[in-house]
Amino acid sequence: MASKFDNAHAWEARLERASSYALYLHVPFCAQKCAYCDFASWATHRDDPLMSAYTDALVSQVRELEDIGALEGLRTAYIGGGTPSLLGAPALGRLVACASALGPEELSCEANPDSMGDDVIDALLSNGATRVSIGVQSLNDFELRELGRLHDAELAQERVRAAVDSGLDVSCDLMCAIPGQTDASWHETLEAAIALGTTHVSIYPLMIEEGTAFDRRYSNEDCAWNSDEVQACRMQMAQVGLERHGFNQYEVASYAKNGKACKHNISYWTGQPYFGLGTKASSMLTLKLYLKLSEKCGSLPAPPSGVSRARLTVKNSRLQIACDPRLASLGFDIEFLTEAQAAAEDLMLGARMRAGLDPGLVSHARRVLPSLDECLGGLVADGYLQTRGSSLAPTQRGWLLGNELYERLWDLAPGDVLEV
Repeated sequence: MASKFDNAHAWEARLERASSYALYLHVPFCAQKCAYCDFASWATHRDDPLMSAYTDALVSQVRELEDIGALEGLRTAYIGGGTPSLLGAPALGRLVACASALGPEELSCEANPDSMGDDVIDALLSNGATRVSIGVQSLNDFELRELGRLHDAELAQERVRAAVDSGLDVSCDLMCAIPGQTDASWHETLEAAIALGTTHVSIYPLMIEEGTAFDRRYSNEDCAWNSDEVQACRMQMAQVGLERHGFNQYEVASYAKNGKACKHNISYWTGQPYFGLGTKASSMLTLKLYLKLSEKCGSLPAPPSGVSRARLTVKNSRLQIACDPRLASLGFDIEFLTEAQAAAEDLMLGARMRAGLDPGLVSHARRVLPSLDECLGGLVADGYLQTRGSSLAPTQRGWLLGNELYERLWDLAPGDVLEV
């Protein structure tokens, strides 16, 4: 039986990795900006040459990372957006092939029904993608129009079926607590999505973000349809309905059939280092991986003493990246985390997982967070965590009131994160 020391050592090995576990490639182009979206994406014509040039720039940057050994042993890759399928089959095929050549176990790509033709599906398959995540959001035409989506329910169902029939693993993204949605229409969307044969479903309650069209439209309204109570009710409806059909909830917003959980998303919640390329893309790097990147990006500042993790966000615009694809040309917003802050962050992220907090993480965190046991005991007493097997896992209350749970875990870390 592994000792607490062995568990802690196993977790600490993640902090010492000199290569990335996961790779994210951001495609910032969309046919139309959705009313709720605050992601880094811009409405773009299908024939805009910037998309092809930007794609080639990402391919070049991936190869630079590969040349310095930063992607050795890569386990997952994910092409997100924006709308990667808007690139069209030739450009998307090049990007998928580049990621596939790195040998990941899982290679996911996001797509929208209105731009995922058969040629795009063929490009995904023939170039090594294993999985597609389709932005369906709703299967009710009125709700889709309210969200500003370009597809209708019929097209979404036809395109999801085509992806399923192709042999790709298919995930369906759905939104709840949206304008016009009722309990009945939400139930109908869930049942219709399940019937399409998908093996993964992600459920997101609508967040009205500052600066979006929804923010301008609803800033002076009560929005009872988006209340915390409605969000919790719809999330619970999804949980009951999906689990009844054989889906297992493995993360706050994610459900999968056996063996179909998204490995890339799990890497985000379990302390694995990852690279993000593309405008506004984020990376989480170990100190060793940050220093390796510094070999290519000489403008990166030397890390302060006592740092064990760096978070980077690309500052370059899509045009700047397309015009100068060199890694050395990239600018970053940077946050440096101490070992204690990294442990608190990992606890906070790990609490999103249905399996609970990794025992190795808890053993490691005890070394650097003196008040950990007191905090965990309080979260159990308050009904946010419970014992599940050998782990502490979120209760139903902890799942529905996650922000309170995550905040108390993050607050274990002393001091402020150093921003550069």
